[in-house]
Amino acid sequence: MNLILKHKHIWCCLLTAVLTGITSCDSYLDVKPQGQIDQEASALDPATAQKLVIGVYNTMWEGDMHGFAFVQMTNIASDDADKGSSTGDDMPNSGALDNLTMDASVGTLNNIWRLFFLGVSRANQALSSLEGSTLDETLKNQLMGEVRFLRAYFYFELVRFFGGVPLIDKVITPQEANSATYQTKATEDAVYGLIISDLEYGVTNLAIKGGPNSAVGRATKGAAAGMLAKVMLYRQNWQRAFSLSDSVITQKVGAYGLADNYFEIFREEGANNEESLFEVQTGINSACEAAIANFAECQAPRAGGKFGWADLGWGFGTPSQSLLNEYDDGDLREAATVMTINPNGTFLFDGFRIPSRDSVENDRYNYKSYHSQIDESNCGNRGRLPKNLRILRLAEVHLIHAEAALALNNSGAAIADINALHPRAGLGPVGSVTRESIWHEKRVEMAMEYDRFFDLIRQDKLQPGRAAAAFTAHGKTFNARNRVFPIPQRQIDLGGGNLVQNDGYN
Repeated sequence: MNLILKHKHIWCCLLTAVLTGITSCDSYLDVKPQGQIDQEASALDPATAQKLVIGVYNTMWEGDMHGFAFVQMTNIASDDADKGSSTGDDMPNSGALDNLTMDASVGTLNNIWRLFFLGVSRANQALSSLEGSTLDETLKNQLMGEVRFLRAYFYFELVRFFGGVPLIDKVITPQEANSATYQTKATEDAVYGLIISDLEYGVTNLAIKGGPNSAVGRATKGAAAGMLAKVMLYRQNWQRAFSLSDSVITQKVGAYGLADNYFEIFREEGANNEESLFEVQTGINSACEAAIANFAECQAPRAGGKFGWADLGWGFGTPSQSLLNEYDDGDLREAATVMTINPNGTFLFDGFRIPSRDSVENDRYNYKSYHSQIDESNCGNRGRLPKNLRILRLAEVHLIHAEAALALNNSGAAIADINALHPRAGLGPVGSVTRESIWHEKRVEMAMEYDRFFDLIRQDKLQPGRAAAAFTAHGKTFNARNRVFPIPQRQIDLGGGNLVQNDGYN
């Protein structure tokens, strides 16, 4: 069966059933939330099986999975960003995360825990149905590869947020869910074992980007290889990180290339471009909800001071001075990342004018998350602007390749990776690299892309004290307990004494 979807509109229609299942598409594209799909039917009918799998993708739109809570626990918790917004706004949650003083009562934690485990649950349901199906073997393996890729992504985020978490790799009954077996944290090694197994399956079974059985926005062999390379970087398996990232860069697992214009990567025209390995897809449907809730809105410019204008959002997650200090003179990526509010007003790329600084709450905002309500598609719902979330792109794969290459004493390959990124940044070539210079490059290339906190923790394992130094430069205090977030108190209460709090948060 050919799964190629030639137009983004079709893919958006396939994904529009996050909340109500109402779409502007034909009924066969009206994909219900997964629990409403007959899973027995999906074992026999390819179309129903497709819908079951798309139900797992739909999870990435649910509530705060990639919305405000995600921004809080990634950018705001890192040294890339400050809390932003007005001084007293959401201090119990955003303020505590920004200051690294959070405890288990912070509500944001439970939102992230619950929704990423919802994704795991939906993936397990889909796999249970597909494993016993009588579908064509190639199609079956492709669909299972997509679901296992998504489960790996969900668990990769969970283990980076919380460390060891309960390991659930099958459909469990309500009784089992409350048992010690599934309420007890697995080790990080065990969680990574499942992640790696799922991604290895994806590398073997997923379609190549643009090839037969591939579809825009769905997991591909290149996405699995790139994500697995990233996981191997975290595991300090330099050889596998190098070989997997090399397979992406040399186009052995699909056709990828660096976009010429860095700014355009994060505009609507840059969605699913040649640099993209995987993105959370968005679009427009009749209910005007086919997008990540509040993702663009929570980070958009906010009125303050003299006010007097209809602002664009809540103003959270503002780029930090620490981040600005990281950019080299002339680096074009700074202006593409940081929306600076000028004293006499600021014109954005779409012609929208933000008033003078005395009418705006903050000095700067995340330009990468901005979605134009003038020049980019939307249906008038500011809280559901169709902004794709870039999860993995080729530039990051180059940086994984560079760090792994240097660890393997292949400095030539590492230099080539950095020099591949510099022309569009307006920077000249380098003649040598160090691990620290690669880390610098990674910060400015991927600034405000919801990964910096995790990468600092990873770097700290290689260079103890690095995270503390980075947060000191950011004006914050980093303690050993901050390597992971606390387990939500709500989950500990539900765990019947089996789910143990992370060290330092008792």
